[in-house]
Amino acid sequence: MTETKLYYDKDADLSVIDGKTIAIVGYGNQGRSQALNIRDIKCGANVIVGNIEDASWGRAQDDGFEVFTISEACKRADVVLLLIPDEVMHKVYKEEIEQHLSEGKVLCFASGYSITYNLIEPPKNVDVILVGPRMGGKEVRELCVNGKGFPSFLAVKQNASGKAKKIALAIAKAIGSTKGNSVVIEVTFEQETLSDLLSEQALVPLIMAAWTAKYEVDVENGVPPEAALMELHLSGEWAEDFKRMADVGMIKQLPLHSQTSQYGQLTRTNRLLTNEEEPYYRQIKAFVQRQAEKIKNGEFAREWALEQETGYITLKKLYEKFENSPMIKKEQETLRRLRK
Repeated sequence: MTETKLYYDKDADLSVIDGKTIAIVGYGNQGRSQALNIRDIKCGANVIVGNIEDASWGRAQDDGFEVFTISEACKRADVVLLLIPDEVMHKVYKEEIEQHLSEGKVLCFASGYSITYNLIEPPKNVDVILVGPRMGGKEVRELCVNGKGFPSFLAVKQNASGKAKKIALAIAKAIGSTKGNSVVIEVTFEQETLSDLLSEQALVPLIMAAWTAKYEVDVENGVPPEAALMELHLSGEWAEDFKRMADVGMIKQLPLHSQTSQYGQLTRTNRLLTNEEEPYYRQIKAFVQRQAEKIKNGEFAREWALEQETGYITLKKLYEKFENSPMIKKEQETLRRLRK
């Protein structure tokens, strides 16, 4: 098996984008943070913004950027950073961007979705790369301001110039990703898409289902709902645990808990992994594998496209269902009481 390629600050050379015009397409949370970071890091590139005429247009102007229509920004740019939602990206690309992708330009994605499912097919004479922060926009900005980096994924789909990877690394450095010895991991567009969607469609559903079961069993056994919710997530303890996992690893952080906790966590996890108790690990893994296959064969992409075409009917119904579930209604009531 080929060793995964990891890149650090020393591997990125900002000179490859010195003098280039970078268009940030979409001035939302991620777009604003990346634009501000590139300007602050002073990589020698000229940053402009392409956006529709909404509140974000005004905000970009207030932040001191030249703002243009998406079409005009892409016409002026050497490098186009596409930071708009996947569900509108292909339409915006077709109408505003495609005609301006002349030879030598660079098209940079933060998500592999549109390329993986052939929703966008760039011309062969441009570089097509991915620089995907594994952080939300808010954190991308805050970490950079505080002198820290954040992990990102990097991928090259088309290397028309012969230096697409160098450009991708330079962009990763320019947006602040490589600060503080943070790492950039090389993947493919398809791998980024699979791992990202699988977190959303397998890992999170399993966690949410387990969260719900834990709450219901607590309450059924006499634990006050407010206490059950506090133990689950309202205290913020789990958020701190996940931070420690990111620092030292999943198992290495366990000694920071009581020995009772360590024993309970490891023995019961082992019983699940060795199929001693239901839900058996093979059942859990089979669920995850089914979601992976639906992502890889395009079934989910087709399902999501249909959902968009029908006005997000299912999504709206599910929001209504979950927001009116006993646990979430009690959660919101508890949050209101805590904030008094």
